[in-house]
Formats: sequence, structure tokens, C-alpha cells
Amino acid sequence: MLRYVIERVLLIVVTMFVVITLNFFLLQLIDGSPFDNGKITPVQVEMMKRKYGLDAPPMEQYLRYLKGVVQGDFGTSFKLQNKEVKDLIADKLPNTVKIGSMALIFGVIVGILLGALAAIYRNSFWDHFVTVLAVVGVSIPSFVMAAFLQYYFVVKLGWFPFLFQEPDVDKGITVWMSVHSMLLPAFSLSFYVISATMRYMRSELVEVLNSDYILLARAKGLNKSQVIMRHALRNALIPVITIIGPMAISLLTGSLVIEQFFGVPGLSKLLLNAVYQNDYFLILGVNSFYSFLYVVIVLIVDLLYGVIDPRIRLKGGN
Repeated sequence: MLRYVIERVLLIVVTMFVVITLNFFLLQLIDGSPFDNGKITPVQVEMMKRKYGLDAPPMEQYLRYLKGVVQGDFGTSFKLQNKEVKDLIADKLPNTVKIGSMALIFGVIVGILLGALAAIYRNSFWDHFVTVLAVVGVSIPSFVMAAFLQYYFVVKLGWFPFLFQEPDVDKGITVWMSVHSMLLPAFSLSFYVISATMRYMRSELVEVLNSDYILLARAKGLNKSQVIMRHALRNALIPVITIIGPMAISLLTGSLVIEQFFGVPGLSKLLLNAVYQNDYFLILGVNSFYSFLYVVIVLIVDLLYGVIDPRIRLKGGN
């Protein structure tokens, strides 16, 4: 197990090196510079490039940037008052993580419960209801769901604030008010998670319930609830665990529209503004951070296999 983890960590290092390298040289192909805004003269543009080292050859810039990354320095934003990229990410990340985590946890729990209910009571009302709900959830984009929720629960009923609110003692915004404002964007993102989890859970649990070892467990005298909880449910969770990693990353990277819709000052909005402004170092930093999150979550998911299914053991690094 330890050998496997060490090998995967080394693989993460290699993967991040490749990602950073590709991102850096792909950004070199973008026309213009962060200073081409029409408000400063060409001489001033050259001075700014010299100040930030953008006048050096691409390879020299790359080696300098790579050295900074190794030392924990991801550069400085050109547009946001010369703030450090790592500080900007640290400032915006909590809002994105809070909403994404709420959406993922709520979506997975509800999806597992509804999917299990549909599998246990096949061809019943619950089965048909879950099937229709899964199709609707996959078909409707999150921003459409957000528009519906905002219109009904904000405009019509007035139960939620129109925009996201950060805790601010001076403005009288408490932590509860901030959490309350997160519910609608989180549920907008969770609808797809619920639908995807339901589909995987139902199809896998139906297959597991028809397995020979389930029939054997019933023949030994175990009641239906014991068979489901002790044997069927744990095996059916393997495919669900597999999709949690990609869904977690999609919630973080795919929440851009939702963050714009509800005015959430999150990481996706930060990346979008950086792209509009050709803020090279900020784009590199956010992209690298997203990539790092992805490979770490994939590693965690792989390790969870052995927790969910005791038959899975990692030996010899395989």
C-alpha cells in the first residue's frame, strides 16, 4: 500500500510538470500582452514587459517560472494590483469549495438513497420516478435550473437572497446569512450530481441483487435489509465512488456560470477575468491548481476502493 502511494505521488509530480509546461507554452501562442489596453504607450508597454521579465526569450521565462513554482512562487498578477497569484487563489478558493462541497455531498447522498430505492422496488412508482428524474437532471443545464430556482424561490417567494453574501460584520452579514445564500447555487450544481449518482446506483444495485452470492445470503436466512446493508450496498458503491472524482472536479471547474449567475466571488470567476485580461501568471496558477486538485482527488478515489470493498487490496504497487 505504501509503495503504491509513493509511486502515485511521484506520478502526480510528473503530471504537474507536464501540465505546467504545456500551459506555459500554449499561453505563449496568445496574441497580445496583459498591457495592450490602449491606455499606455508602446514605450510604457516595453517597460512593463521588462519589469516582469516578459521581454526575455520564452525558454528563459519558462525556466524562471518553473524555479519559482518549485519555491512556492506562482508569480504576480498583472491586473489585480500586483497581488501574488497564490494569495488570490487562497482568497477565492473557499467560496468555490464551499458551494462545490455542499453540492457534491448533498447530491451523492440523495442520489444513493433514490438510486437504491429504485433498485429495491423495481418497476414500481419509485423506480419510474427516479428514472424520469435522472433523465431530466442530465438533460437540463445547471444554469437553467439556477434561473428557475432564482425566479421561484427568490423573486416569487423571497426565501433566499438574490446574490451571494460573504460574512461581513460591518455590513451585518452573519455566517448563517452567508450559508443561506449558498443553498441555491449549491442545489443548482447538485441536480446533475443527483441524477448521475441515481443512474449508476440503480443499475449497479440491480445487478448486484441478482448475483449468486446475494441468493446464497438469502438462503442462509438473512432478511432483505441485512442482505442489502451488509452485502449488496457496499459492492454497488464501487461505480459511484469512481464517478465522484470527476464530478468533484467538474463542480469546481464547471461552476463558472453559476458563480456569475449568483455573484459568487469564486475561483472560476477569477480565471475568467484572467483570460479576458491576458493575465498570464494568474491563468497558469489557477489552471495548475485545478490540475493538482484533479490528480489528488483521483488518488483519494483509488484509495477509497480498498475501504469500500475489502476484496480490493493494493500489493506490489499495482
